[in-house]
Amino acid sequence: CVTLDVQAACRGTTVTQELLKEGFHRDLLVKVELGEDAGGCAVAAQMRLPPGIYVDPYELATLQQHNLTKAVLFPAVTDVEAPEYWARDLVLLLFLEPDARCPRCFRAAVPVHARYHRPAPGTQEALVVLERPEVLLCCCHSHLSAECWEPAEVDTPCSSDHTSPCQWHSTKHRPAYEELMLRVPVGLREHSSLVCALTLLTTGLCCGLILAAACRYGHFS
Repeated sequence: CVTLDVQAACRGTTVTQELLKEGFHRDLLVKVELGEDAGGCAVAAQMRLPPGIYVDPYELATLQQHNLTKAVLFPAVTDVEAPEYWARDLVLLLFLEPDARCPRCFRAAVPVHARYHRPAPGTQEALVVLERPEVLLCCCHSHLSAECWEPAEVDTPCSSDHTSPCQWHSTKHRPAYEELMLRVPVGLREHSSLVCALTLLTTGLCCGLILAAACRYGHFS
């Protein structure tokens, strides 16, 4: 009965995420509706990005300079050219902004990019699974219920306007597990020989044209 009473008192937090646009370059929209009033608290979504998707740190820095997005990326430096099979997981802490249409709602969007995958046999797409974000609250001037929230291991300021870390909290009673699927186009392994042959042929033809132009129009001493 005590457990039921605590869960009833700790109103559920709703988290939804959506991929906007098409292709390899998308926008990840995260929306959170809190079960209780979080006035004066910073709200963030912590996401683990698998190797098949990444956030460009240079693009993120530009967006933050124009105050369009507030986020922290771990690690801060990542190889944006690496394919999926050479990349590693990233952790993104995305600061959410209040939604004017809903008093307990927060939202934010960040550009994400799909990495190239290995050619696969018999399929033209690979699936990248985005796990449900973890909702975090940082209340520097107010207190959260100990029955509903617990300290989280996040060593970062409450916002980009502060430099010193503060204590973040995550909900003890997490909502049902949900995932978001990103479908990434991949090449067919059966076409590897044809693609290699055409690539070599095109490369040889272009090199021949460049060499012919250099011999005809070049000035050699």
